[in-house]
Amino acid sequence: MSAVPYRHTFVRLLGFLRPYKLSLAVSIVLAVGSQAAQIALIWVTKHVIDSALTPHDSHKLWLSVWAIVGLGAARAVLMAGRRLISGKQALAVEMDMRQGLYAHLVRLSFGFYDRHQTGQLMSRATVDLQGVRFFLGYGLIFFFQNVLTVVSVTAVLFVFEWKLALIALAITPALVVVAYRYSHVAHPTLREVQQKLADVATVAEENIVGVHVVKSFAQEPQEQRKFEERSESVFDQTIRANRQRALYVPLISWIPMLAQAAVLLVGARMVTRGELSVGGFVAFNLYLGMLVMPLRSLGMWIGQAQRATASGERIFQIMDEPEEIADRPSAAELPPGGGALRFERVGFEYLDGHPVLTDIDFDVPPGRTIALIGHTGSGKTTLTSLVPRFYDVSAGRVTVDGVDVREVRLISLRRAIGVISQDPFLFSTTVRENIAFGRADITDEEVVHAARLAQAHEFIERLPKGYDTVIGERGITLSGGQRQRLAIARALAVDPRILILDDATASVDATTEARIRLGLREAKRGRTTLIIAHRLSTIALADEIVVLDGGRISARGTHDELLETSSVYRDIYEHGLLERQFADAVEARAGADAEALEAAS
Repeated sequence: MSAVPYRHTFVRLLGFLRPYKLSLAVSIVLAVGSQAAQIALIWVTKHVIDSALTPHDSHKLWLSVWAIVGLGAARAVLMAGRRLISGKQALAVEMDMRQGLYAHLVRLSFGFYDRHQTGQLMSRATVDLQGVRFFLGYGLIFFFQNVLTVVSVTAVLFVFEWKLALIALAITPALVVVAYRYSHVAHPTLREVQQKLADVATVAEENIVGVHVVKSFAQEPQEQRKFEERSESVFDQTIRANRQRALYVPLISWIPMLAQAAVLLVGARMVTRGELSVGGFVAFNLYLGMLVMPLRSLGMWIGQAQRATASGERIFQIMDEPEEIADRPSAAELPPGGGALRFERVGFEYLDGHPVLTDIDFDVPPGRTIALIGHTGSGKTTLTSLVPRFYDVSAGRVTVDGVDVREVRLISLRRAIGVISQDPFLFSTTVRENIAFGRADITDEEVVHAARLAQAHEFIERLPKGYDTVIGERGITLSGGQRQRLAIARALAVDPRILILDDATASVDATTEARIRLGLREAKRGRTTLIIAHRLSTIALADEIVVLDGGRISARGTHDELLETSSVYRDIYEHGLLERQFADAVEARAGADAEALEAAS
């Protein structure tokens, strides 16, 4: 990676400290004060040796002792204050970055999530953020303090004895070269470590979410091997980073020791020749020790900066993602209306040059119900996803009550549309909060009414705490039919003018489906409704049927008309009829077996 993007990322990370300029300034002042106290302590030590110990002056000795105690206490207070402030600042920066990242994530379009794995995103929101937080909150202050120490102590050394100071600083060019080299090789390695950690998080997340599938197919050993391979990859890459650290950090620590050894040799000779006092010699070496420690830790802080910058790159990759579906500057509220829906020569493609929908042109008057039917991959779900602007059309336009959906504020548009998917997602909270998810101002009576419409009220009442029952993650404690009915109640609770049902009765039994159909018959009254369905009983709810084939409308009309005019519909109908006949036969056989068993007993 080139130095310019690296520096650019580093500068962007520093930008997160902008709201905390005051606390950062106070931390710097406290660090300067702490450093000044340390320098003064050594200065006092010199005078203890030269003015108190050598002439055996007990009065000056006690004065120096109390001065040392006072300076030590002051330094401790300054250090404690700096640590408290920098600690709070570190957590505040992490919180700001996490909230900013999350705020951006929830605004990104479905297309972004189609391209990225959940585990990768979670890794950037946790592991990478922590790395950045540690450096910006602590590392940067320590780094500044080290630089301050080097500058201030170097000035003091020249004041003490410029010849020894020149000897001590002779190693600076070599130290700079080694530190630069370490910085250059460490960054790509640490960036790859962060990526491989994200790969591990991805496998773990998939196996936890998909644990039922893993166990159903007895794939625990295979998934464990996959996780172990990813973990070993992290291990190997981290070992490589550790090798680099093991080589460069000791080397950076050893180079200043050469200067210290040279100073001891030359300084001792100067003391024997009377060119330097014993106290001055001790003080110079103590100051040099203050200089050696920051130089020795230089490699560590360079490594921390590299890790933080590598993490920052991964975070900024997300934060720099454009909001593909966003409000236009001129976007307005959706005007009042009955939910008139129109597709005007609509085309759509997920990938350039691979159309999914082509020249879709039809309208749905307010309050009318349209069933979309077609073979798998014909574009039914994609077509309905264009109405709430989960995706934007590639050609043509979609209008709601005469207004292009792209000219309407997203929040206004989506509050007017209720979407019920085939695989509903429920949150780990109460039944009431799940139903009321789309409306903060909904009353308990309205929640119950929505549940009744969705034929969910009865089973909710039988739950341990009724509407206050907390359901498991993703609604795992409920059956598929119960989850579906809660999702229908959630959609109806927002009182939408347009209702979209994406095979919403596919995962329920025939009895539950019949009850849901009764609820939907009432729920869709006065609403424009799009139904994606394969069951003939659900299709019967529609006023008109639109047949999709290969991303185009191949036919539209009533059931009887399409049986005569559409081979695609006829094929789907005949398969559905056979399925219904097979189900009826199974039910009849089960009933006969039960009667025979009862007679025998």
